[in-house]
Amino acid sequence: MNITVEFDDKSYAINVPESLALEAVDFFAKMDADMNCGWQMSRWWVPDPDQNQRCQIVADKLLTAMQNDDEEFALLMCGYILHNKPATRRIRINTDGEIQGNEFLQE
Repeated sequence: MNITVEFDDKSYAINVPESLALEAVDFFAKMDADMNCGWQMSRWWVPDPDQNQRCQIVADKLLTAMQNDDEEFALLMCGYILHNKPATRRIRINTDGEIQGNEFLQE
């Protein structure tokens, strides 16, 4: 599945294998278990992030992976987002430090 990631006025096409969502279920469950303990989202502590907030957190990790040229981790982060928001076709990542500004578009 193709997904477009946008940040810093640039656009990146990422092809996420459909099998990834099934192969990484245990990894995604561990990520969720970590977030069940709460998460610092920019300036705010969120004790129990909802599904959208979890995807915003993961989009922030995706940004870091892409900036570090870590293609495997970037694919996993895209896979997590698609696993939880399967209609997502574009991820718009806010780079001003506000995780809550990360958006998931279906277009």
